[in-house]
Amino acid sequence: MFHTSFIEISKAALKSNLRFLKKLTGPDVRLCSVIKGNAYGHGIEHFLPLAEECGVNYFAVHSADEALRALMSRRKDSHIMIMGMIDDDQLSWAVENDISFYVFEFDRLNAAIYAAKKQNGKARIHLELETGMNRLGFDWEDRNKLADLLVRNLDHLHIMGICTHFAGAESIANYLRIQNQIANFNRYHGYLRKKGVEADMRHTACSAPLVAYPHTKMDMVRVGILQYGFWPSKETFMQYLTQNGKRRMTDNPLRQTISWKSKIMSIKKVRAGEFVGYGTIYQTTDDTLIAAVPVGYSHGFGRVLSNLGKVLVHGRRVPVIGMVNMNMMIVDVSHCPGVQREDEVVLIGSQRNNRITVSSFSDMTNDVNYETLVRLPREIPRFILE
Repeated sequence: MFHTSFIEISKAALKSNLRFLKKLTGPDVRLCSVIKGNAYGHGIEHFLPLAEECGVNYFAVHSADEALRALMSRRKDSHIMIMGMIDDDQLSWAVENDISFYVFEFDRLNAAIYAAKKQNGKARIHLELETGMNRLGFDWEDRNKLADLLVRNLDHLHIMGICTHFAGAESIANYLRIQNQIANFNRYHGYLRKKGVEADMRHTACSAPLVAYPHTKMDMVRVGILQYGFWPSKETFMQYLTQNGKRRMTDNPLRQTISWKSKIMSIKKVRAGEFVGYGTIYQTTDDTLIAAVPVGYSHGFGRVLSNLGKVLVHGRRVPVIGMVNMNMMIVDVSHCPGVQREDEVVLIGSQRNNRITVSSFSDMTNDVNYETLVRLPREIPRFILE
């Protein structure tokens, strides 16, 4: 293999997670798989066909470039929805390929109408409403102008969805803000319906509100982090346990879909009192057996994990010592009898009876699951495991 590490994606874990999600959503709610950020590090080209095999047919991306990758990767007639960036000159391409996209300002709405008229077709749009996140969306004050423009151009618009995004549903600290957003969305949606603006569906919930505010499921849920086997936050996991009468942290219905592995490239002994690697941030207190692993911060193993990170060798949790380099890290394998060059190193995943999770990274740093996952470079090979 020409790479220093590789990623495995478990089909069995994804199937299990999707079954759990369908229990949460119920049979009548559409599940939209969010694959932005290179499918949360799993790889769009690998994850999308795998999800299709598992019964998913609706996918959300952030931008037109991700939509193009999704379009080229799909093996079935799955729908692709752009939630964020698409230039006006790409709208005709989206209309031509039946790709839907969020509309959250009048310039984009007018450009979508123009592109649809030019092709004598209909632009598939999702109206994003500003409900209190103050990021993107049509303001309540512009409701009359918005409704009038939509009604006048229904021949060139297919309003697939009316949606919003909640500001931090993974934390109870945002409870009142979320409740206000829900009320604002319902008011705005009700007004548009009275004005003759109808949509195929309403969608407001992503992973966190699906658990914390289940009544926001509506017609579709945009599920990202949960489908990959991770909770949006520890707080969300605690809410799930409480709601379902669970008492143990081991009562986790999610299975991590991703594993990340490398191998030892060199082993050497270092005497007590010597510094290891760059600078003087780590000094041995005893004679130490060290191993070099050809993964560093250029591969997504953050420099902040210097002297903090852990990996698995021979089923043991061994510490990263010294500075994480661009392309290499050093680990202490003194307590791994028989360790040798080319032995497997697990950075994320299981080995024997031990496990390193993505949350292990966030526990040691200020990163969150999302951040660790999306930093995994596209160049790392990915393989599907049944």
